[in-house]
Amino acid sequence: MIKRSQLMLAAVLGAFVSTTLAADSYVLGLTGDLTGRDAANSGAVADGIRIYFERVNRTGGINGHKVEVLVRDNQSEPSRAATDAQTFVNNEDLLLMITASLSSTYAPTISESKRKGVPVLFAGGVCPREVFPPKPDPLLFCTSGYAAETDVKFAVDYIQSVQKNATLGLISMAIPISRGSIDQAAEYAKSKGMKVIGHESAPPPTANYTPYATKLKEGGADWVLSWAPWVTQVKTFEALRQLGWKGNFISYGHNVAEEELKRIKDPGFLVFTTNGMFSDGQPVHKDVLATAEGKTKFPITYLNEGWVAAMTLEAALKKAGWPVNRAKLASAMDGLSVDLRGLRGGPITWTKTNHYREQLYYRVYGWDAAGNRIKTLKDWTSREVK
Repeated sequence: MIKRSQLMLAAVLGAFVSTTLAADSYVLGLTGDLTGRDAANSGAVADGIRIYFERVNRTGGINGHKVEVLVRDNQSEPSRAATDAQTFVNNEDLLLMITASLSSTYAPTISESKRKGVPVLFAGGVCPREVFPPKPDPLLFCTSGYAAETDVKFAVDYIQSVQKNATLGLISMAIPISRGSIDQAAEYAKSKGMKVIGHESAPPPTANYTPYATKLKEGGADWVLSWAPWVTQVKTFEALRQLGWKGNFISYGHNVAEEELKRIKDPGFLVFTTNGMFSDGQPVHKDVLATAEGKTKFPITYLNEGWVAAMTLEAALKKAGWPVNRAKLASAMDGLSVDLRGLRGGPITWTKTNHYREQLYYRVYGWDAAGNRIKTLKDWTSREVK
């Protein structure tokens, strides 16, 4: 048996403290991007999980046992993720791996999961196809809000509900998942009778988005839709505004979206999201704010995805009971429903045929210039996940 050690993520990402684990803890391993190119997203997910379970442990743990989270920084590098996963699965006390990094790290993590029968929770990044119905992998589960095809269909339907004869421009990042989802948006929009003037796709290291914005503006787009990493979305919008474009831009709401809406303050910049914003002021948001204050370098509004993942894991561990092993925990996750108390529009429900969720709930947010605040433009709308 590998000697167990605890690598707890400190307040400053990348600093770790090693202590000896209690012999009777629930042991989880998190491989995440803490200091790499996706740290603003994935690092915040890791912080949310860490802070949540620190509180759980202070209040007696789960079923009388503490939860120990081993944290390793993969910087969204597949080779680092592979090393992390190998280390985790060879620890006989470890029950489950959590991954919070870019999708390029998924393949080696999944490979190691299958080799040793370790369940994996994908938290904060794009959910892999292996968690979707009707035949999900029995070891793979996902709590993060992304669902590319369903997301863009919702956005197209929203645009059409606001402006029936909209002329639509599209922008993606030139990576498979983003480009593919926007291709799907184009086909869906055309099937709904919308005029689509083009799909621009910017490579990841793009420094100047003006050429892409120029094509969208000159094409006559009065709406632009993007499903991409945040940099592509916001930089394209800002370039459009610099060109004098007066249309509306709707983008997928990553965890930075709430703070960005406050920064940009433009009623024509909309986000659609599966996470409720902290501006909603729900009791759960106040709870997160109070619990996480002073414990993360990120804005606390970034912690939503990590909190959702931790709540779901807590429910799974409670259901699995004690003593527990990997197979028992995976079985407990196979039939789980978790009330997210307003962090999202409805519960996460997993079944043997669906390890993503049965229903997705979307909300559209924008900026209210008169009130100088974020406002809800469309309340929770559900879509069945098939």
